[in-house]
Amino acid sequence: MPRTPAGPPDPAARPPVTPPDPAAPNGFWAQAAADPGRTVLVAPDGETWTAGRLHGAANRLVHGLRAAGLTHGDAFAAVLPNGAELLTAQLAATQAGMYLVPVNHHLVAPEIAHILTDSGARVLIAHERFAGPVAEAAELAGLPPAARHAVGAIDGFRPYPRLLEGQPDTPPGDRRLGWVMNYTSGTTGRPRGIRRPLSGKPPEEAHLGGFLRFFGIQPFGGHVHLVCSPLYHTAVLQFAAASLHIGHPLVLMDKWTPEEMLRLIADHRCTHTHMVPTQFHRLLALPDEVKARYDVSSLRHAVHGAAPCPEQVKRAMIDWWGHCVEEYYAASEGGGTFAGAEDWLRKPGTVGRAWPISEIAVFDDDGNVLPPGTVGTVYMTMRTGGFRYHRDDEKTERNRIGDWFTVGDLGLLDEDGFLFLRDRKIDMIISGGVNIYPAEIEAALLAHPAVADAAVFGVPHPDWGEEVKAVVEPADEGFGEGLAGELLAHCAGLLAAYKRPRSIDFTAALPRDPNGKLYKRRLRDPYWEGHDRPL
Repeated sequence: MPRTPAGPPDPAARPPVTPPDPAAPNGFWAQAAADPGRTVLVAPDGETWTAGRLHGAANRLVHGLRAAGLTHGDAFAAVLPNGAELLTAQLAATQAGMYLVPVNHHLVAPEIAHILTDSGARVLIAHERFAGPVAEAAELAGLPPAARHAVGAIDGFRPYPRLLEGQPDTPPGDRRLGWVMNYTSGTTGRPRGIRRPLSGKPPEEAHLGGFLRFFGIQPFGGHVHLVCSPLYHTAVLQFAAASLHIGHPLVLMDKWTPEEMLRLIADHRCTHTHMVPTQFHRLLALPDEVKARYDVSSLRHAVHGAAPCPEQVKRAMIDWWGHCVEEYYAASEGGGTFAGAEDWLRKPGTVGRAWPISEIAVFDDDGNVLPPGTVGTVYMTMRTGGFRYHRDDEKTERNRIGDWFTVGDLGLLDEDGFLFLRDRKIDMIISGGVNIYPAEIEAALLAHPAVADAAVFGVPHPDWGEEVKAVVEPADEGFGEGLAGELLAHCAGLLAAYKRPRSIDFTAALPRDPNGKLYKRRLRDPYWEGHDRPL
């Protein structure tokens, strides 16, 4: 049963929350009214949007959704690529007291249908690029034809412009704070919606851009934010929207490639971006002459998260880009940590200390707070409010101890309050009673130049329970038959014997989503067919 822990960290030890700058207009809407001609968005095709244009589109969408019957607390879903339409939807929901449900457009029809049904979405806005799975999902979910709207053409969908047609571009009345209702990635099971209670207050009272202050990113100041990952991801959309709210224009990428990212940084003098370690790995693989072609000195904050970053990759990026390479650990559910480059260089491997509005603690399986230096399950709590998994009270309570929640990661805190992650609890390998953390082994494999990507997990063993298996994505499609032996020998020089892979399989591409999250379950499950995996 959930219970209040004994001896949590001392709240007085946290730094105070930095108040918003009283001289800056609070929120995108006020800024757009004050300076409607300012460029706030460069779309993937190079089209520019002014603040007034984006403001007007968001207002018209609110009026259109209300005309369609939606009201405070209702949800609408979007299956959209990076573009103005998804940001319009976010701005509309946030001032209309509604929930926007951004859907991963890489999902198949039954997965999209589950999210539409589970969220109770009353309207769907989708792009024609995803017509096949989206049209099937709408049918499976029983969404009425009048509630389906397409950017482009999708059979059985109304044109998206019709939702806005005839609607005023003036701000709607009864403006209340809405929110984004993200669905968990589903790497360990069926996705669940993360639903936060709505306060009913005007959106300006939420200081929506304040989130970026945790990373040292201040309002205005000549900043330009580069969106280089899909906006349906929690952090990517939060970084982008927060940037708009503190006066930073956005440059959007649609399909990420390493050289195109470098070009956009150089051409637009981008100052901050949100990244994942997979992007670092692929940037570092570019030829030196390509890297030298682009000036990235404008970058002040290249903040990465969402997946573990191997130490050698992080050091190489700091050597190239400098101390702008920063790291955070967080969950869609809320809470997190931050480590600047100086923090990380002093304490290699750390993901930082808790945000000012968050607390971090490590618990054992009996719900007791563990002392510094001891590995356990990482829990977080937020001072700004809680959440529930939509329509899943059992999961909500199962992952909590009092006001603390966990997403199942293992780690430890040092004496200074810096968090070091070890792995996800569900991914930990127990071989002969010994705990083995796959992330450490994956980092060792990625240090080999022939490895583009790697996943490590436990497979059945008759005596030990589990043994270590590695699946590798080779950097060169023409790799030789001796690569497995070469990689095993490489690991022998870096890892204790009990941690080394017993066998290595190869695949053309590991199943990652575009944000770098690995669907390890898809790799692991076939090996466990007919076996009971130890927990």
